[in-house]
Amino acid sequence: MGIESLLIFLLIGALAGWLAGIVVRGGGFGLIGDIVVGVIGSFIGGWVFGLLHIARGSGFLGSVIGAFVGAVVLLLILRLVRRGR
Repeated sequence: MGIESLLIFLLIGALAGWLAGIVVRGGGFGLIGDIVVGVIGSFIGGWVFGLLHIARGSGFLGSVIGAFVGAVVLLLILRLVRRGR
């Protein structure tokens, strides 16, 4: 993975995490938190879309959509776990 690919990967993670933070909690988690949520969300989103056999498209926008959906799912699960305590 080259430096350009790594920067794009982090940009997608930051954008998806920031958007998910706004949708689920009403705000972001800071740059590092948004990147972490977005990167983990991209794995979850890829798994969910693959499991349901849904094509999300390709390129930058498709990657952001998949990471965003996964990040929202991650944040909703975290919210349920925190309420269960």
